[in-house]
Amino acid sequence: MKIITFQDIKKLGISPATCYEWVAQTIRDKDKYILPPKISLKPRDGVFCNVMPTIGGSVGGVKVVTRYPEREPSLDSKLLLMNADSGEFLALMDADFITAMRTGAVAAHSIRLLAKTDYSNIGIMGLGNTARAALLVLLEVEREKSFKIKLLRYKDQAESFAERFSEYKNVSFEVVDTPRDIVRGSDVVISAITYTEGDLCSDGDFPEGILVVPIHTRGFTNCDLFFDKVFADDEGHVCHFGNFKKFRSFAEVSDVVNGRAKGRESDRERILAYNIGLSIHDIFFASKIYEMLAHAGKPLREIDLESPNEKFWI
Repeated sequence: MKIITFQDIKKLGISPATCYEWVAQTIRDKDKYILPPKISLKPRDGVFCNVMPTIGGSVGGVKVVTRYPEREPSLDSKLLLMNADSGEFLALMDADFITAMRTGAVAAHSIRLLAKTDYSNIGIMGLGNTARAALLVLLEVEREKSFKIKLLRYKDQAESFAERFSEYKNVSFEVVDTPRDIVRGSDVVISAITYTEGDLCSDGDFPEGILVVPIHTRGFTNCDLFFDKVFADDEGHVCHFGNFKKFRSFAEVSDVVNGRAKGRESDRERILAYNIGLSIHDIFFASKIYEMLAHAGKPLREIDLESPNEKFWI
């Protein structure tokens, strides 16, 4: 079994546009995967351990992602990749790059699919790696558009975030002080806040036509009750939500992509997109990375667990 590190993956130079293409393919082909809902363990407030398995075609695996707020960074993930035909375990991988970039790419995909016509004003809160990945992918696949971005002030993160994108000429930034400032006047809101105890804005703060993408699902449960449409990447991952049966309209994003459900039908609709994060993206990314490293001919470290090789070993 190979060991694939964060640095091994980073050296491949995988582009944001490629991440978008991989995400678009897996969303389109979602029905080809065996995808149980993730198992989420929450030993204490603000801490989680999510276990995410899937099998698709000849590959499968499981990703484990944890959040410990006192850790730097707070999110960490590892992935075990397997050959689903033979049961051979192929690699143990760091999955931090995969998690951030596939999550950002999924958010960008939802924006392109569900935002109002000629959207340009975007509010972003929770300015960590996931939010950076989302904007990075969006700017790469929407090179002809110009954007005005509002960032929610938190420590010095807003200034650092804007500096990260200083090379892009089609985007300008404004730093604001409250979630209400983020939401009001925005065509799209991206929230990558990993933890908040309650809702962030009042119902009246959300303008007509807005698309809200709460990447970690926190802070917008009031929107469940009055937004015109709610979409998610998988029903099995959201059917336990307290307001699920109260959604005015619900469909999976893959059904919209494949023409089985309608997406946005009016620039006045308020839309909520719950991108819960699916292991189909993680495993697909991991399989592509494994192939790229194999083709690159770079020798990778191996680990031998010296497992039993006889039927009866007790």
